[in-house]
Amino acid sequence: MKKILQDSTDLRSVKRFFRLRQMLLLVLSIGIILISPYLHQQLVQAQSALPSKVATGNLWQEASFPVENFQDYTSPFGPRGGDFHYGLDMAAPEGSYIRNWWGGQIADVWEDGRCGTAMIVRSGDWEHIYCHLRGRVETANGGRYYTDREGLQIWQGQTVPAGARIARVGMTGRTSGPHLHWGLKYGGRWVDPALVLREMYAQQS
Repeated sequence: MKKILQDSTDLRSVKRFFRLRQMLLLVLSIGIILISPYLHQQLVQAQSALPSKVATGNLWQEASFPVENFQDYTSPFGPRGGDFHYGLDMAAPEGSYIRNWWGGQIADVWEDGRCGTAMIVRSGDWEHIYCHLRGRVETANGGRYYTDREGLQIWQGQTVPAGARIARVGMTGRTSGPHLHWGLKYGGRWVDPALVLREMYAQQS
C-alpha cells in the first residue's frame, strides 16, 4: 500500500513537472509572438532610412565600399561590453586608403581620445563618420584640414565625390589595432552600416 501511494505521488510530481514545462513553453511562445512585431519594426525603421531610389532604379549606383585592402569585420553595430557601438569596425593594414562612401561635403574634421583623428561627410540627410584615421588635423588660413603627411589634404567644407580617397586607416584614439570605425546616421538617427552594405551587395549580384 505504501509503495502504491509513493508511486501515485511520483506520478503526480511528474505530471506537475510536465504541466509547468508546458506553461513555460506557452509563456515563451507568447513572448516571442509579442516581441516579433517590435523587432520587425526596428529593422523596418533602420531599412527605411536608406535613400530613395535614383532615376536609374539602382539604389546604390553611386555608393563606394569605404576601405581598400579590407581584411575583416571586427566589431558590429550594437551592444558591446555594457556600452553601445555606433558603427562597424573594418580591419585593414595601417595606411590603407579610406574611400568616401557617398558624394558630399566634409562637415567636420577633429581629434579626440576616443575616435582619434576623424571626419564626418554630409550627403543630404546622411552623415558618414570615419574614425581612427592615420594623420592629424591641422589649421591654416582660417580653416581646418585632415592630412596624412604624405600629400593627402582634405579640408573642412570641401566637396568630395563618392569613391574619392579621403584618409588612411590608422590607430589613433581608442583602438587595439588598425581599422576604420565607420558610422552612419540618417536624419540624425544611427543606422547599422551592415544593413547598407547588405543592400549594396544585393543589388550588385
